[in-house]
Amino acid sequence: MTNLSTTYLGLNLKNPLVASASPISKKLDKAQRLEEAGIAAIVMYSLFEEQIIHESLELDHYLTRGTDSFAEALTYLPDSGMYSLSPEKYLGHLASLKKGLNIPVIGSLNGVSKGGWTRYARHIEEAGADALELNLYYLPTDPDLTSQEVEAAQIDLVAEVRASIRIPLAVKLSPFVTSLPNFARRLVEAGANGLVLFNRFYQPDFDLDELDIVHNLDLSTSSEIRLPLRWISILHGKVDADFALTSGVHSAADVLKAMMAGAKVAMTASTLLHHGEQAVAPILNGLETWMQEHEYESIQQMQGSMSQKNVREPAAFERANYMKVLGSWRDLP
Repeated sequence: MTNLSTTYLGLNLKNPLVASASPISKKLDKAQRLEEAGIAAIVMYSLFEEQIIHESLELDHYLTRGTDSFAEALTYLPDSGMYSLSPEKYLGHLASLKKGLNIPVIGSLNGVSKGGWTRYARHIEEAGADALELNLYYLPTDPDLTSQEVEAAQIDLVAEVRASIRIPLAVKLSPFVTSLPNFARRLVEAGANGLVLFNRFYQPDFDLDELDIVHNLDLSTSSEIRLPLRWISILHGKVDADFALTSGVHSAADVLKAMMAGAKVAMTASTLLHHGEQAVAPILNGLETWMQEHEYESIQQMQGSMSQKNVREPAAFERANYMKVLGSWRDLP
């Protein structure tokens, strides 16, 4: 009997397929259908630091005071109308998901600065979340702000959130870090139990007719799995954390690759937004079929089997691979 179970953040999951943060979690009935289809856990959509600040009517004080934060974090707060649910409604919805589901529910908090808003990590725990995912979505644009300052502020934030909760804490990262292995290790030292690789940055575009900036939500494709696949393969065995691979998970093959890189779970959103709960069964069935055909008895058996420390050619994940790929090109006649 093929064993698809895995553990993530201390949670025992029936399989490694997790619904990542997306609008799907805003509806209890949709979440229930995902559970019935076989999803092992659900990450809620994010509660934003900016949303909390607006809702508590402390924005003006926050902007003028400027303490407990770092430069640039105060310069991009959007209008509160961009968010559909208040913090209290978020917590209420989290509680309803916990009541209506049997699978773990992971809260998601999106923020970059220290401050009173971090108490909502404790509120999320009190609402029943099985774990918390802290999303460090931040785009520094100030040339006076150094990478050391950005990283130090994020490390301090993780430590502050860790100190406020007892449930497991995962940190969702951007790939745009100068020394990702060092930053990952420092996050774990600050209290992160897991690392989610990677956050997708949605890029603005130009409308040449209206001469305006437009924002389009482009969902992922399987090709995007390569970036997190590479880094989880490199970090596995070097950083003591549970890894979750997200971005580009659309098929059983994608989940298998994530496991072999060293991830504990593979998180997906785009394919669920495209196809709903009907996307789940083909992935899980394909996963089990492949494992049977290749005589794998369990997910744990394959986890990390193709990480950098376990493959015959470790340099394939590094600069040598870049040179090899360039050298493989042949000019067309």
